[in-house]
Amino acid sequence: MKKKVLIVCADYYWHTTLSLKVDAENILDKANIKHHSMHVPGIFEIPVVISKNIKKYDGFIALGCVIKGETPHFDFISKTTFEAIMNLSIQSKKPIGNGIITALNNSQAIQRSGDPELVLDKKKLKKGKGREAAKAVIAVLSK
Repeated sequence: MKKKVLIVCADYYWHTTLSLKVDAENILDKANIKHHSMHVPGIFEIPVVISKNIKKYDGFIALGCVIKGETPHFDFISKTTFEAIMNLSIQSKKPIGNGIITALNNSQAIQRSGDPELVLDKKKLKKGKGREAAKAVIAVLSK
């Protein structure tokens, strides 16, 4: 039976998430893994969507970006989201690739996600967090 993966994309920094998504989809396509995507406003909503769909898919990829501002909001959102994703993965015994970028500024986010100007040219897209998250899910699904 063909494996199914849900990609959950946080759209707050949509240009960064788009690069991550294209990169992850490219890897899943090469591995012949069926995938769908859903979009949420920010990374905080990702664990809820995964939880609601936990029985429908074999694995998940969480994609998005958080950029540090002048308040501790960045720390709270990142920590709680990452913990929720890890807990869901352990409880469900299903892989969840974490492709959420935590960056100090927009330039750093772009470097880690791939260049959004080249997002449609898959051959030129830099290796980034979307690719890493997809490969991690594939590796666990193959065990």
